[in-house]
Amino acid sequence: MNGSGWLLVLIMLSSFVPGIIIFGLPEDRVRLRTTLNLCGSLIKIGLIVVLNVGIYLGYSYEIRLPLVAGMEVYLHADPLSALFTTLSSVLWLLTTIYAVGYLEDSPNRSHFFGYFSLCVTVTIGIALAGNLITFILFYEMLTLSTYPLIVHRGTPQSLRAGRNYLVYTLGGGALFFLAAAWLQVLTGPMDFGSDGFASHLVVEHGPLLSLLFVLLIAGVGVKAALVPLHGWLPQAMIAPAPVSALLHAVAVVKAGAFGIVRIVLDVYGLENMIVLGLLPLLTFVATLTILWGSFRALQQDDLKRRLAFSTISQISYIGLGISLADHRLALIGGLVHLVHQGIMKITLFFCAGNLAETLGVHRISEMRGIARRMPWTMGAFTVGALGMIGLPPTAGFVSKWFLGLGALSASNWVVVAVLMLSSLLNAAYFLPILITAWFDRPVGPWPDEKNFGRFETRLMLLCPPLLTAAVVLLIGVLAEAQISPLAWVRFIVEGYLP
Repeated sequence: MNGSGWLLVLIMLSSFVPGIIIFGLPEDRVRLRTTLNLCGSLIKIGLIVVLNVGIYLGYSYEIRLPLVAGMEVYLHADPLSALFTTLSSVLWLLTTIYAVGYLEDSPNRSHFFGYFSLCVTVTIGIALAGNLITFILFYEMLTLSTYPLIVHRGTPQSLRAGRNYLVYTLGGGALFFLAAAWLQVLTGPMDFGSDGFASHLVVEHGPLLSLLFVLLIAGVGVKAALVPLHGWLPQAMIAPAPVSALLHAVAVVKAGAFGIVRIVLDVYGLENMIVLGLLPLLTFVATLTILWGSFRALQQDDLKRRLAFSTISQISYIGLGISLADHRLALIGGLVHLVHQGIMKITLFFCAGNLAETLGVHRISEMRGIARRMPWTMGAFTVGALGMIGLPPTAGFVSKWFLGLGALSASNWVVVAVLMLSSLLNAAYFLPILITAWFDRPVGPWPDEKNFGRFETRLMLLCPPLLTAAVVLLIGVLAEAQISPLAWVRFIVEGYLP
């Protein structure tokens, strides 16, 4: 059954059009700017709900638009793209609400929210890309739309972080483009498919395909913060908290991880990955990144930098699951972590932003007894942290449980050991924060405390992390429900491992 491909265009326009209008708004048009942001977010979510229902019922949504000779922009919705679009659109709404409160007294808000909307538009484009050319087009546009957000404050530190970001991401994009152009010469059309569009080249061009796989993974691995391509991410934490949340949970890092999934499943195909012997290489890179990120997180006193290194570690659980994708449970664990990690990590960054904006607290050493002053914020942070450790009944437990079962079914005891060690390291860098915040006595006044009356901070800052923390618990407790992320991921996996 065919649905209208124009639904995909409307989904993208729902954030693009408000973004373009916002660029032209004067700074004092706060209410109109906020209305455009929120209406665009709600319309996008409504359209994506329609899309998801259609996909579940078996409808196909696609549209092809000519680009240049021999190439076209091809938008196509499948269950995997629906998973990413749903995550990005829902978290965009919450991040928008949070950003409106966080940037209430900041300059250049029209500039900020304009690029914010463009960033989400191209992220949705990445999710809906039906071929590798379209993916690359939006992937590079994501670099250009997020750079202004990273340098938004205009300080020397933010400008340096922005330059570093461009060096890494444009370099990775160049590798990605080179590999894609090479594949185009070999294969012709590069439409994504569950068997992999490069499958017919395995026998004749096996060594070359292996080289191109390394280039492709390096290209998306920059945004996915794979070691040793991760250096831009901790430096980018100089950006405002809503940007950090966007980078880690909604757009950039997630786009890189999503790219790894597409390359393995839809460019090469699982069977060909096994024939070429490339899955162990991805396992090695993922395990190295998981452990390196965790060890580096232990050394950070700055809260956002600790969360950044945590992201470097946690996002590679997705790659780890994909590297064991010939085992159904591991593939389920990796794909569901795409959602679970995003919700848990955005909770943590919202809370870190609350501490910075309300109390001027940026370092863990300044958090002694802080839960007495901001119990709701630290309650949400605690839920997110326990989820990252993988304790039940949180979403993080569900991800790690399936990854562990997948590793056991593959008899890969190294991966089992890595999962156990990484959970211990997660506990080692999160539990001291919780102990300090909840049980230590406050020492002296907070650096920059603001009084918000009977609320601990602005409601627009407080409500988003409380909501996402509740979701972390709900999707852990109700993991087997028919409308849970886990149920949708099982629906995805049926298309790759029938």
